[in-house]
Amino acid sequence: MRLIKQLRLHFINFILFFIMDLFDKIEKNRGPLGKYMEVAEGYYMFPKLEGEIGPRMKFQGKEMIVWSLNNYLGLANHPEVRAADTEGTKQYGLAYPMGARMMSGQTNLHEQFEKELAEMVGKESAFVVNYGYMGIMSAIDSILDPRGRDVIVYDEESHACIIDGARMYSGKRFKFKHNDIADLEKQLERATKIVEENGVGGILVISEGVFGMRGDQGKLKEIVALKAKYQFRFLVDDAHGFGTLGKTGAGAGEEQDCQDGIDIYFSTFAKSMAMIGGFLAADKHVIDFLRYNMRSQIFAKSLPMPFVVGGLKRLELIRKHPELKDKLWENVNYLQNGLRSRGFSCGDSNTCVTPVYMNGEVEEAMAMVKDLRENHSIFCSIVVYPVIPKGMIILRLIPTAVHSREDIDQTLDAFEKVSHKLKSGQYRPAVNAAV
Repeated sequence: MRLIKQLRLHFINFILFFIMDLFDKIEKNRGPLGKYMEVAEGYYMFPKLEGEIGPRMKFQGKEMIVWSLNNYLGLANHPEVRAADTEGTKQYGLAYPMGARMMSGQTNLHEQFEKELAEMVGKESAFVVNYGYMGIMSAIDSILDPRGRDVIVYDEESHACIIDGARMYSGKRFKFKHNDIADLEKQLERATKIVEENGVGGILVISEGVFGMRGDQGKLKEIVALKAKYQFRFLVDDAHGFGTLGKTGAGAGEEQDCQDGIDIYFSTFAKSMAMIGGFLAADKHVIDFLRYNMRSQIFAKSLPMPFVVGGLKRLELIRKHPELKDKLWENVNYLQNGLRSRGFSCGDSNTCVTPVYMNGEVEEAMAMVKDLRENHSIFCSIVVYPVIPKGMIILRLIPTAVHSREDIDQTLDAFEKVSHKLKSGQYRPAVNAAV
């Protein structure tokens, strides 16, 4: 008996010898972005922009023309917005309402905000959520059958919040090639077959109004047209479209004249509204269901009142001052036409998002961005492998209504200069020390 106990103890020790501490892997593998931490921290990743939010801010003590903020309509520092934000904070503080919407966080102003948002996007009802990312994830989780009997079909280049929402689902999920309607039909045929064989369940198709990396609009009208052939419901994430597209700023659905075919419309407030939060809009019975079933809202604090007060003011400005959107598009067209006339590719962008495609390795991209910041005072976002294929570089520009022609001209001149250096190999590791 004693021998058996000793053998058992030795066996347990043997097993424990091979069991790795949960955090051991962190030192060996920091992840696809974390591996660049030593060279990127504070400069390429987690940079600190300082000063008033606008087209020119300070980076490491030096003034930069900034192209990395989604402040599309320039509302972040609009005087009426700042006054509303200040008054909301002064009157209510950041704590009120103290609780989740369902329990103790409901107010008349939240309901007014939702009513006006629903009217803005042409839907029967709306639900304001505390954070956009969590909101759409939770909406996907709530609307789908917890037993996995529904099917999701979504664009392969959907935002991370959609992908994370889909990953939470235990049932079948299919991706279709980006904006490829023929491939979407193939996936809908697969989904339809599963639902018909099971004799229960439905299909949720998800796309975006504007794809934030490429800048192209989702083919919403073509997707809506497929409803004549297939039975599905359609959810659209229009984070970059709300406030920037459509005659009234109601987004990509209005732009493409298919808003009625979108069953659940979602947008964050973090882009054209320049604040925190988001909203969902749909038929009243759908919104009522989401209000009573979205875990991210039932078990988390309501959007604080200063954001609601500020949000109402922002929405008022969007609706009553179309010249903000007109100025935005004047700058978008001037920038994109200027880039294309100089031989740059902006891909298929037909929105404000302006990707500039170049060829080069990660090290070259980093050297080029450093040159732009140090020698040309241009601050823009860089996208490289593993986010995009090896050998490709995207410099992503976000024009706003408050950029000036001078800002754009200076940027175009700088891009011509750094593009020449990139093509001539001056950013390669062996020579970039001289940049």
